[in-house]
Amino acid sequence: MAKRLDMGRITDESVNPLKIIVLLAWPVFVEQILTTLVSYADTAMVGALGKAATAAVSISNSPIMLINGIIMSLGVGITALIARSVGAGDEERARELTRHAVMMMVLVGIPLVLLITACSRVIPQLMGADESILDTAAQYNLIIGPFRFFGMCSMIFNSAFRGAGDTKTPLRINIAVNILNVIGNYFLINGTHTVTLWRWTVTMPGAGWGVAGAAAATAASMTVGGVIAIILLFTKHGPTRISIRDKYRINLPLTKQIFSISIPAMLERICMSSAGILVSRAIASLGTAVIAANSLYLTAESMSFMPGFAFATATTTLVGQSLGAKKPNLAKRYTKYTALLASCTLAVAGACLYIFGESILRFFTPDEEVIAIGYECLKLVAFLQPVQVLAWVYAGALRGAGDTKSTFYITAVTTWGIRTLGAVLLIRVFHLGLLEAVMCMCVDGFVRALLMYLRFRSGKWQHAIKDIAPEPAVPADESEIDLA
Repeated sequence: MAKRLDMGRITDESVNPLKIIVLLAWPVFVEQILTTLVSYADTAMVGALGKAATAAVSISNSPIMLINGIIMSLGVGITALIARSVGAGDEERARELTRHAVMMMVLVGIPLVLLITACSRVIPQLMGADESILDTAAQYNLIIGPFRFFGMCSMIFNSAFRGAGDTKTPLRINIAVNILNVIGNYFLINGTHTVTLWRWTVTMPGAGWGVAGAAAATAASMTVGGVIAIILLFTKHGPTRISIRDKYRINLPLTKQIFSISIPAMLERICMSSAGILVSRAIASLGTAVIAANSLYLTAESMSFMPGFAFATATTTLVGQSLGAKKPNLAKRYTKYTALLASCTLAVAGACLYIFGESILRFFTPDEEVIAIGYECLKLVAFLQPVQVLAWVYAGALRGAGDTKSTFYITAVTTWGIRTLGAVLLIRVFHLGLLEAVMCMCVDGFVRALLMYLRFRSGKWQHAIKDIAPEPAVPADESEIDLA
């Protein structure tokens, strides 16, 4: 019964909406906990090598996120349309969308991976990396580069699973990935050393590769996660199950549907990531200690992203399936309850950041200068958490409805007009520091939450469904391209 409630009764208005929200959100929440804990472990292990190592690993984050955002935005379109298909009871369309996800990974994912690998040294150079960390940063990017394809597979195939209401499969995949990553980091970063357990002293083998070891562990875990996702796509029962014997053809009208949602989402990601690049470049001019502090405070803040992302993901699926079942009032109901639950949860998370922020940062690095700078930033963003999550939830609802254009416009205005312009001016022109740049981010968060809410309240998102309605059938030779 629990499984049926999770997958089959989302559009049943007799079921308690809070129960549905929790059933969908908790696997994503646990998944985010695991991902964040591994991120913490990665950061701590690399941080133990010194602030130069931390800076070398983090300097390329913004450009890589920009490229990953392309795949993630394709996942938005896949999630929304699969959710709508499942809500409408059209499992054949859900499977066709899943096959399109596979083809997109071949046509889009492989070229992006080749680009990342070829630019392994160019990326940190463009980010203004100091000569002292440039070689290390380039080596890190080069090792991981080819294996990012499997990470991209995990992103987009997990999006298909979530659209069908299956949030447990991505959780299971990430459990395997995270365990492997932590173990790999421990043995590849550190050299051979002794560990005292109670009264016993044990010699632990280690490669002693440092930053290169962190890259190798991440590459291996990405590969495992991608391979598992691919296998489950062909073997796990459900509306997203496909077969190797299926005909893999690009259906042009269906592809147009996907891109009508994905392109605005992609532009939104590019907008955020490119803005992040400019802000990161400005912060890089403040020195290695500030670069490390910025990376560590963002890692610590990601604690609050765990429930936030879970609630936003659940809202996308709930709204998509509700609209597929022609129940817009149910979509509103789910969004209202999710926003309330998310805001309360993030208020608690913000309080934890304020109270325990310094201890969290100390777990990552022993550098007192980095800790002091990072903690001031954490105390500021702690107050943003319950408001910021509202922006995520309402944006998730709009994306589930296919209204990705409005989320793009709102994000572009706030990210560039407030966060980026403000931070660059304060650092470059007025010669202020990281804390002032973080203040701009907080203002951006408040304004974005308000605008997302107003868009949702207008109800116009309900009509986005007509923009992605299937087009009239056309002859096969004109509507389909056979990739077989």
